Amino acid sequence: MRITVLGAHGKIGMLLHPIFRSNGHSVTGIIRNPDHSEAVQKAGAHPVVCDIEKTDDISEAIGNVDAVVFAAGAGPGSGAERKWTVDRDGALKLIDAARKNGTSRYVMISAMNVEEPRGNEVFQAYQKAKAEADKALRESGLDYTIIRPGKLTDDLSTGRVSLGPDLNSGEVSRSDVAAVVAEVLEVPETAGFQWDLTSGSDEIDHAIRKAISQSEEL
Repeated sequence: MRITVLGAHGKIGMLLHPIFRSNGHSVTGIIRNPDHSEAVQKAGAHPVVCDIEKTDDISEAIGNVDAVVFAAGAGPGSGAERKWTVDRDGALKLIDAARKNGTSRYVMISAMNVEEPRGNEVFQAYQKAKAEADKALRESGLDYTIIRPGKLTDDLSTGRVSLGPDLNSGEVSRSDVAAVVAEVLEVPETAGFQWDLTSGSDEIDHAIRKAISQSEEL
């Protein structure tokens, strides 16, 4: 499979590349800063420089691939404006690029409870931007899967998670998020679903199968 990751130098993106490569896939990593090229390449992705905030049509950078993954984010320390231009508009540009290039598979890394804005102005902007991006993807006609992790940690992967359409708030390691996203792309039946993700007791492959079953019953 040919996969393009938007947000390739982010913490989750850098964890994704070696997993994808170990699964036999070729990976293109979209980055804003050319200084990150070497690190992304060492992680297993072919780096392509494209500033999604300054480029309206990112289809050429994305390329003709089988799947795209949105792992980008404005990041801590950024203001409310960049939550809109990266977390929402970047995701929308990736939808447009996928459509233009004939790529139907789109996996979004979002966040839990974004329809219930809370916290300060910047955090609320982040949540609203994520909610609008998720809604646009659900209505896009693409074969989407939206993964909504709880509070992210840098803990080591446990390989055990909880995954489902409506979970209680919790934490999850970025390593486990990456592992879930990678596994989702190996299971075509995950298309068309949006799931919360926290640490838990189920092995990832079992958690995915359980989430599919739960969602189909709703």
